[in-house]
Amino acid sequence: MTSLAATTESSPQVVDEQVCFAVYSTMLGVQRTYRRVLKQFDLTYPRYLVMLVLWERDELTVSEIGMRLFLDSSTTTPLLKHLESSGLVSRRRSIADERLVIVTLTEAGRALQSVCSFVPTSVAHAMQLTERQAITLRSDLNDLRSNLLRTELEQLA
Repeated sequence: MTSLAATTESSPQVVDEQVCFAVYSTMLGVQRTYRRVLKQFDLTYPRYLVMLVLWERDELTVSEIGMRLFLDSSTTTPLLKHLESSGLVSRRRSIADERLVIVTLTEAGRALQSVCSFVPTSVAHAMQLTERQAITLRSDLNDLRSNLLRTELEQLA
């Protein structure tokens, strides 16, 4: 396996040789694909991610959603406000701790789950990956994210 240092030392300022650019530009393509698929539901990719989290487990706090998606509250809150104004979620203060805001799916939000069931298949088709390739890529990207988060935490310590 070629190390990142070896790749960047050979041509440190060539954009196509940057791992970060490959990740970034691929994510732009993924987001365009999701935009096309989700447009009919008035969902952006980040809003769809929030819905995915809530479909996994309803009644989460704003901070739990943010942690699950690696988002800070200044990003999570506007997403939730839009989903609430669209009638897909409701937000309420916790009775036990008024500092916490609990997000709950509405009936429309729950119903959207079955309507959106085709989305992962549609996006997977656009990616043109075999199941094995998709599993390997997801694993590699999760490892990369973990390494970056670990490095960030080490630098903060």
